[in-house]
Amino acid sequence: ALLAAALAPLAKAGAAAAEDAAPKRVLVAGATGATGRLVVKELAAQGYDVVAGIRSEEKARDTGVAALANELTQLDVTNAPDAIAAGLPKGIDAIVCATGFVPGNPFKMGAAAHAVDNVGTRNLIAAASLAGIDRFVLVSSILTNGRAIGQEKSPGFVITNAFGGVLDEKLEAENALRASGLSYTIVRPGGLKDEVTSPDVIVAEEDSLYSGEVSRANVAAVCVEALGATSSVNSTVEVVEFGTCLDNQCPGAEGKTGSQDRAQWFA
Repeated sequence: ALLAAALAPLAKAGAAAAEDAAPKRVLVAGATGATGRLVVKELAAQGYDVVAGIRSEEKARDTGVAALANELTQLDVTNAPDAIAAGLPKGIDAIVCATGFVPGNPFKMGAAAHAVDNVGTRNLIAAASLAGIDRFVLVSSILTNGRAIGQEKSPGFVITNAFGGVLDEKLEAENALRASGLSYTIVRPGGLKDEVTSPDVIVAEEDSLYSGEVSRANVAAVCVEALGATSSVNSTVEVVEFGTCLDNQCPGAEGKTGSQDRAQWFA
């Protein structure tokens, strides 16, 4: 009992230090996008100081982002890293990058994917380093590394990568983040959808899910949970909802039913 009493202040001090180290002021890149706006919503609900990186104030108002965020800032990831860094508000502790090109003209998708999902993300990573922002959470995709894990001819890889070679572009951005020296978490969701199929979320190891779907709301929740989980630092995880995987296409989910308990996602 005496030992427990003596250790109690140390435990409290450690918990307080961990809480102090957790990011508090978070920039969301791609804040008005379908996933980014839900990241903003999740951060706001958890009491973070949210800075929404936007290109259109009108869209920020229309999507509700302007009402949820503490601050709006103009952010175009196709700009040079030094220009991005110079325009960032002060005091940002972390970045959640939820940018992504919007498919359109099939003859221009390759250039768009390269500009946004590859070069644009790398610009933002470099800008974070220049601005002294250490924590970076990146929303990517399952099968990003499909060529290296024997999934190059799988339907999921072929169909997704048909949109401008986007998986190849995302892989280059992921590798740049891993090499950046920043404290990163890469979140690779399965097929994104608006509706929740299951509240039970499976968070699996990288390169272990070849199919499956997940709601954007659950992706946002995983990203925000990663910010406060020290165990998520310098890791890559893949995310689907229970029951959405095709047979024999999710070795990383075998035997797992997922969880609604967010504390379990990065346990």
